[in-house]
Amino acid sequence: MNETWRIIELTENNAYLNMAIDDAILDEIGDGKSQPTIRFYRWLPNAVSIGRFQGMNDEVNIQKCADLNIDVVRRITGGGAVYHDYHGELTYSVIGKEELFPDGIHESYRYICNWIIDGLKSIGINAEFAPINDIIVDGRKISGNAQTRKKGVLLQHGTILYKIDISKMFSVLNISKEKISDKMIKNAEDRVTSVSLQAKSSFNELYEAILNSFKNGKKYEFGSLTTPELEKVREFEKIYRSYEWNFKR
Repeated sequence: MNETWRIIELTENNAYLNMAIDDAILDEIGDGKSQPTIRFYRWLPNAVSIGRFQGMNDEVNIQKCADLNIDVVRRITGGGAVYHDYHGELTYSVIGKEELFPDGIHESYRYICNWIIDGLKSIGINAEFAPINDIIVDGRKISGNAQTRKKGVLLQHGTILYKIDISKMFSVLNISKEKISDKMIKNAEDRVTSVSLQAKSSFNELYEAILNSFKNGKKYEFGSLTTPELEKVREFEKIYRSYEWNFKR
């Protein structure tokens, strides 16, 4: 791989900025003006993102999110609704021309997800890829991922769960019309796990492990957003904040 990757180190952004940044980078790479990019980020305040084809009111308890100061945003990628907790996860984006990745949805997911698996292994967690787009430990999900392709560019972003608050997640997502029960929470806890349940690593140790595994075998340089990207971020953020975008379904 001869391309030099730009790595943007861990930042904290609101949901609308996080989505606008991914979109702006994708757009500039598609125009041949930016290099392939890996970036890491957290969500401040906490947020819920829904997949591109979902309905906001179907998936999200809007009033509960407002009460808890939780952002709600529609992604440009598919997949399901996700609760993003500032203390509970590390999020990454990988954005580059499609030819940098294996052909096919399954193969490209596996390729990038293996970077996460290698990072987790370095802190003592034996994870495996679960097609199409999850990473599991002993049958329990520790990472969910989503993709889109536009202008000849692949964007994959995803989360690595550091710790989980199932009760809060259930309170902001419309998991079920039934009253949330202890049994449902226990069932969810049996399907999901986190770094804090699997290893003694701090959040920063997780971040360093994932950063190192994403760098491995690549030519890279640390960088930041370009001026044209920042201009597009300001433009795209307005879209991601808009009622028309978030509630179009």
